[in-house]
Amino acid sequence: MSKLVVFSLLGGDLNQGFPVVTAQLWHNHQFFKITGSLPAVPKLNELYRRWQLLYEAVHQRLGSNQRIKVHSQDITNISVNDFDEVCHQLQAHINAWLKSESFQNIERQLRTLLSRDDEIRVIIETNIALLHRLPWHLWNFFEDYPKAELALSNHEYASPQVVRKSSTDQVNILAILGNSFGIDIEKDSSLLQGLTDTQTRFLVEPTRRELDEKLWNQNWDILFFAGHSASIADGERGEIYINQSESLTISQLKNALKTAITRGLKLAIFNSCDGIGLARNLADLNIPQMIVMREGVPDLVAQEFLKNFLVAFAGDKPFYLAVREARERLQGLENDFPCASWLPVICQNPTTVPTTWQELRGGWDDIETRGEVSTKSRISTPKTKLWTVLLSTVIVTLSTIGLRYLGLFEKLELQIFDQMLLLRPKEELDPRLLVVEITEKDIQSRQEMTQGPKSISDSTLAQLLNKLQKYQPRVIGLDIYRDFVDPLRLRSFDYAQDKSGQAPNKSKPIQLSTELSKENVVVVCKSQDSTYDPQGVKPPKEVPEERQGFTDGIQDPDGIVRRQILMMAQEELSSPCTTPYSLSLQLAARYLSYKNIQLNFNEDYVQFGSKVFKRLKPGRSGGYQQGVDLGGIQILVNYRDVDYQRVSLEDVLSDKVNFDSLKDKVVLIGVTANTISDTWSTPYSAAQQPYQVKPGIFIQAQMVSQILSAVLDKRPILGVLPFWGDILWIWGWSSVSGLIVWRVGRSLSDKGCAMFAIVVVLYAVCAIALWAIPFGSIAIFKQGVWLPFIPSAFVVVVSGVVVLFVQRRREFPTPLEVRVQNPPKLDETR
Repeated sequence: MSKLVVFSLLGGDLNQGFPVVTAQLWHNHQFFKITGSLPAVPKLNELYRRWQLLYEAVHQRLGSNQRIKVHSQDITNISVNDFDEVCHQLQAHINAWLKSESFQNIERQLRTLLSRDDEIRVIIETNIALLHRLPWHLWNFFEDYPKAELALSNHEYASPQVVRKSSTDQVNILAILGNSFGIDIEKDSSLLQGLTDTQTRFLVEPTRRELDEKLWNQNWDILFFAGHSASIADGERGEIYINQSESLTISQLKNALKTAITRGLKLAIFNSCDGIGLARNLADLNIPQMIVMREGVPDLVAQEFLKNFLVAFAGDKPFYLAVREARERLQGLENDFPCASWLPVICQNPTTVPTTWQELRGGWDDIETRGEVSTKSRISTPKTKLWTVLLSTVIVTLSTIGLRYLGLFEKLELQIFDQMLLLRPKEELDPRLLVVEITEKDIQSRQEMTQGPKSISDSTLAQLLNKLQKYQPRVIGLDIYRDFVDPLRLRSFDYAQDKSGQAPNKSKPIQLSTELSKENVVVVCKSQDSTYDPQGVKPPKEVPEERQGFTDGIQDPDGIVRRQILMMAQEELSSPCTTPYSLSLQLAARYLSYKNIQLNFNEDYVQFGSKVFKRLKPGRSGGYQQGVDLGGIQILVNYRDVDYQRVSLEDVLSDKVNFDSLKDKVVLIGVTANTISDTWSTPYSAAQQPYQVKPGIFIQAQMVSQILSAVLDKRPILGVLPFWGDILWIWGWSSVSGLIVWRVGRSLSDKGCAMFAIVVVLYAVCAIALWAIPFGSIAIFKQGVWLPFIPSAFVVVVSGVVVLFVQRRREFPTPLEVRVQNPPKLDETR
């Protein structure tokens, strides 16, 4: 795609300078504006006037046929021998002027934004006729950028108002062959006739009425004029000589030309002399683009330019590059026709994109040949169809975002999240963890020593800890609530209340307190919970806060645990649990500290080394849209669909364990007895028959493993897109669906299959993004992403249906629309 640079020279002239010069650069919806100034250069005005007179004198001396008469009185006492020198002086003065320090800020910044291979459209915007006449292409800038070309523009302009389009595959050209006295325009005619895919109507020396009627009654893509023309009143007005006795200004054709532009006239070519005045007048009518000659043009130069331009442009070269190539090829004629390559120049409406030959081939039809009347609401160009599709996808996307905001998709999104996790390949278990489970058998066999029927005694727990410590585990997590004031309660991970009904054991076994005082033991507590446990659970008194971890967990509305809390603020005065760290974070941090990986955190994330665990944003995040508590630093649990190494209490106390396997491990101790209501649903529960829940100790193991694997093994963690990312993702799939349904075959089955295929691809992309697990030593993704599949699938279907509806409405209009498009034909003769 080409880049557009518009220089605006306002509020001055060559004698006073230009105190404000702006350069505006557009590319790929990016916009840059740079300001500078240009100093006064009155010498440039004098040089140009001298060059102009010498140019006319040289061509009169050479006897070249020109498409305007030379006024010999203007060149009295001027020596033509000085022409080459004046040309060099003019070029030098232009470059010196544009090298002035006050302008260099513009040039330097532009050069940083442009590359040598860029296609660049450079427009000089001014109302001063003399500036339009200057040979700006001599600026050294154009030497450095071989795909840049110059165009001129008036300061005031507007977008042309085009009201109808039809489906012809030919370029419609109105060719006016005007007064040809002393020149040969037959060559121009033959060049136009040699074009393919065109329909050219020639008007040879027409009357004003004939020309006016053609402009009014037919639709044209290109207006071409060859003959004599001139700029008068110092270039403020232009006129063409349409026959031997009549000349016309643009103002005399104003209404007809405005109608032609409204009906799609895109390009005017004046292959005639001194066309700056014509260009300035026609630009006031907002024609998209023109090609004119700056000065008097010899016949051969005009013919060669036209030939080379048509070959390049009809050969699908961009308009500006076709003009530059045709202009530069004129240099080969400059021995006989000096400054031939200075003559052709583009005049451009900056609000329009340069047309292409292919675009013209999709051009405009003739009312007389089609006999159709079209209303503005029935425009059906590919561009308007595309905008209709894109607009419909935007509306569908915004509506879907609104429905998602209300929580209509939340349940389905959570279910699809679980389903995608189930499809992941199996992973290996984490060798760093070992779970010591207290089973129903352990409780029953040691019930006589307990303070309740559902627990183990302090002495048994002390014995277990003592034996484990002998084999040097790196850290031990005691996932058992141990309150020495209240009745003994066992609880892992959350809010279950003790139901033993036993009297409290007020004694403090020395053996247990000794074991709990060791630095690698972390105990648990629970915060207050107004719904499930208004009092909370205290930690053992002997254990300081830095070795405590809360086990508060979060269930989603469907009862499944998909999130873990790493940190949260506690109410220090009222809560029995004051630690801000979760049990899983405490265990992981202590394990990683032995590897010199320290914990850092703020209110938005937890970090170990280079691994950052970003919190789910409060309020709405990912699939959570309807009033879910996302307080504290919460992350999604990236479950492993594997069990963990486990041994029972009895196995440890009976020495049936390979104790060498305990060295440097994270050991978690917790209850798995069926009679303890410490079980939780995971995304894998529903897939198991019968429905299976997991003891809380294994949920804690998953959470510890997630942190260690992410930091040490680069195992991806799961995240979500930001809110704006969700919108772009959903709109992207809406657009894909709309555009594919728009372009795919006409049958309903083809379009339905296309939508189904898009949904399948979408599901695969979302699943792969969520899986994000390492395969061998290669990590496909650095972070897994929970992408919004359900809203995206919804917009795929709805956008496809909307586009299908729009297409069907265009193909099968209502009876009223049929009557509007095909009115009764009137008798074309009187």
